[in-house]
Amino acid sequence: QVLLAESGGGWVQPGGSLRLTCVASAVPSGYPFTRIYMSYYRQEAGKERALVARVYGDHATEYADSVKGRFTITRDNSAKTIFLQMTNLKPEDTAVYYCHMFDGRDFWGDGTVVTVSR
Repeated sequence: QVLLAESGGGWVQPGGSLRLTCVASAVPSGYPFTRIYMSYYRQEAGKERALVARVYGDHATEYADSVKGRFTITRDNSAKTIFLQMTNLKPEDTAVYYCHMFDGRDFWGDGTVVTVSR
């Protein structure tokens, strides 16, 4: 069973929007989902994976400076799901986006490709 199931990537023109979804099938440590933080990272070609946005169990959030005001991360604790709403997308947002769970250990989704171009 896939631990972190990702969906929502694709191609969009500059200025467009996409929403990524990540569903956790479980929390391996056994902690309640509300006690762990979830994140999206992205990896551009030839670069290291970098944090895009993070959401804590109490819904507090953090964002990379490059996406502030354009991306919004939210979570549905009852569904063990997080969402990344991306608006005003730019070509430099093109990357593979990875869902991340930290429950004392790091777990990663398989990634979903986001391409922003004309």
